[in-house]
Amino acid sequence: MKKFATMLLIVLLGGLSFTACKAKKVEISPELAASDEALFRAGQEAAKKDVEKARLYYRQVIESFPKSFYAQRAKLAMADTYFQKGDEGSMILAASEYREFIQLYPFSPSAPYAQYQIALSYYAKALKPGRDQTKTQQALVEFRKVIASFPTSEEAGKAPAMIADCEERLAAHELSIGELYYKSKALKASISRLTEILTDYPSFSRLDQVYFYLADSYYLSNKVEEAVPFFTKLVTDFPKSEMAEKAQERLALINKTPKKSAA
Repeated sequence: MKKFATMLLIVLLGGLSFTACKAKKVEISPELAASDEALFRAGQEAAKKDVEKARLYYRQVIESFPKSFYAQRAKLAMADTYFQKGDEGSMILAASEYREFIQLYPFSPSAPYAQYQIALSYYAKALKPGRDQTKTQQALVEFRKVIASFPTSEEAGKAPAMIADCEERLAAHELSIGELYYKSKALKASISRLTEILTDYPSFSRLDQVYFYLADSYYLSNKVEEAVPFFTKLVTDFPKSEMAEKAQERLALINKTPKKSAA
């Protein structure tokens, strides 16, 4: 009974808190309500101290003056308030608001900014390689949309660097999995993962490691002919890599091994 009473109290308190949030209102004078600009400015001022109050002003602009220039600015400002908060839930809401902005105002000069912010909302919550990369994948898709949808925009000029960073993270993640398979002697799986890196992320900064683990996976699978090109590529393209020395050792062993004559 004591446990039940505690649970009931938590539910009641949560309900009261929700009611209090819903009950929050902003007194708007007739003069203020009649002006889209005045409402928007009031939202900007309120945002300095009370973001929830600011959103109510912005929402009033959008609802009362849907075709106004300030309705566009209010929609974008509302999205920015969520983005600036930065927590997981707020980033989801920010992306949603930015998407709605693009849908409502596809030809707005601020549409490229909104698309870029959608990408950043995912990128900001992306995890390090070795952990779930869903957010990184989503960010990559959205950064590519910036270039595809708004190729002449300022944001399109910034997107390539972000795309490269997302691809670097994703490639590093794939390498960590491929290396794990390699060390676990799951050679078929390691070959599959590492080959995907070469196909999907050819600019990856650690290709020397990819070439070695891929070549050695073939070598340990008794597929010497498939291994040699990757060992050779490693030695040629990355002569100063510590992996190059290992590759040379493998190539020396291969060269010493008598080739099987054709039957």
